[in-house]
Amino acid sequence: MKLLVFTSTFPRWPEDTLPPFVYELSKRLTKSFEVHVLTPAFPGAKEFEIMDDIKVHRFHYFFKNFEKLVGLGGIISVLRKNPFFYFQVPSFLLLAYLHLKKSVKLIQPDIIHAHWIFPQGFLSSLLKRPNDIPYLLTVHGGDIFGLQGSVWKVIKRRALSGAAGVTVVSKAIKKEILDTIEPSLEIKVLSMGVDSTLFHPDQRDHSIKEQYNISGPFLLFVGRLVEKKGVRYLLEAMPRVLREFPDTKLMIIGEGPLGSPLKRFAANLNILKHVIFTGAMSHRELPKYFATADVFICPSVTVKGKDAEGLGMVVLEAIFSGCMPIVSSYPAMVDLIKDRQTGILTREKAPEDLADKIIEMLKDTTRRKEIAIQGRKTLRTQFEWEVISNNYIELLKNIGKRT
Repeated sequence: MKLLVFTSTFPRWPEDTLPPFVYELSKRLTKSFEVHVLTPAFPGAKEFEIMDDIKVHRFHYFFKNFEKLVGLGGIISVLRKNPFFYFQVPSFLLLAYLHLKKSVKLIQPDIIHAHWIFPQGFLSSLLKRPNDIPYLLTVHGGDIFGLQGSVWKVIKRRALSGAAGVTVVSKAIKKEILDTIEPSLEIKVLSMGVDSTLFHPDQRDHSIKEQYNISGPFLLFVGRLVEKKGVRYLLEAMPRVLREFPDTKLMIIGEGPLGSPLKRFAANLNILKHVIFTGAMSHRELPKYFATADVFICPSVTVKGKDAEGLGMVVLEAIFSGCMPIVSSYPAMVDLIKDRQTGILTREKAPEDLADKIIEMLKDTTRRKEIAIQGRKTLRTQFEWEVISNNYIELLKNIGKRT
């Protein structure tokens, strides 16, 4: 059975810093399907290659050296940072659709797996017979929370109602769809997964502390440096933490449009010598940082237009690595983290509360370790890639049988 994965987020080359969850799932689907991936081109990436038995097809949508609408973070954040990329949107949508039609004709897939409502889900819904292939639509969050308005509602409804199956990565996304778009839609909550052999407490590497001159508490943030990640509030919490633990170091792994502004903000708070901005790292570099840090912090917030995290895979990766997380209580995270059992919840946009929770956990090492152990024990069986991929295989096969 042939599967065509249609996505805008996929590794451009080995050791890429882009989130690899679509690749990780697709790799595991190859045990049951012949998997092809259709994804946008990027300067330096191959037009066709085979990655772990996945046949990757990259389509061009603009002048080759300028194809960076996709691959530098979320499309919305790229457009906000550089209005030039708006000129690429029409050709991107048109050529994505034409290449989808071409791929369906050449590959003749039995099923399409579209990641994100727009553009992949919407474009998949436009396919007409004889190329009418059933598609599974997976909604990741930004596509449902970040695109608001009556026009977007029509687009979302078209993509969702045309799908042979719909999965979402959190209960919060399911609730948003049922409350605001399609109350009768059948939706399955099925997250992306974590590799427990890669993200494991045994990955702890104390040479990291030597490399970065960390002699006291080690706090960690990993993610894109964009508004909804809430890094500003974490920086605002640091002066209060430093009054209690003067040797604390905060490491921020990631890049994005707010990189330079956040460095200036840290300098204005007079905490820059306590904050380590490393830039982005590949997914395979991250486990040792998660396993070595004392506390992982995810201060994500809901921003203008209701844009919010769909889940927060880095929180799960921290938990699998044995690092206790402190996370803001945005809707998707409240479903995942049980306060003081699998992590610590803090109020959104509340640096004082965040600082208090950090200080409390740094003081109580025993409790912190107990929560870390309980979190890994509780969530590992639910979010292990083997479990997740088997559920997707079963779902995709059932869709194939119905057609």
